[in-house]
Amino acid sequence: MQADLDRGDVRILDLVQEHGNLSAAEAAERLGMTPSTCWRRMSRLEETGVIRKRVALLDREKVGLNVLVFSQVKLAGHGRDALLKFEQAVRRHPEILECYTLMGETDFLLRIACRDIKAYEAFFLDHLSRFPGVQAVHSFIALSVIKETTALPLGAVANR
Repeated sequence: MQADLDRGDVRILDLVQEHGNLSAAEAAERLGMTPSTCWRRMSRLEETGVIRKRVALLDREKVGLNVLVFSQVKLAGHGRDALLKFEQAVRRHPEILECYTLMGETDFLLRIACRDIKAYEAFFLDHLSRFPGVQAVHSFIALSVIKETTALPLGAVANR
């Protein structure tokens, strides 16, 4: 369900997307709001799940995860049980950063972070290729990152 966001909410969201560690008082000062108004709005955005959580974004390469892999996975069967078993297997592996269900020739798209190519090879052979129902996996190694962001484009979402 889509949240009812006004311009003030969007201003707060734009700010916390960039500076998630700000307190409500600090955010209020930057936005020209009263601290109590900003705190109430931020609390509501958190309670309704618009702000899911605040995290620290780490530099993947600086922590030694030098290889980023995108893997397209096709399953042999598409029943509810087959999909559920695959999804459960995905959730057990922290190397898989993201998993999307797709329409078309590929059933899932995975974004995987590994130490190096050998680590991905081991992950593929020991785990990914053995996930329940996997028929085929096509993997692509990212050479460089052109754009990477977690910020959503909020420019046109305010209802008022």
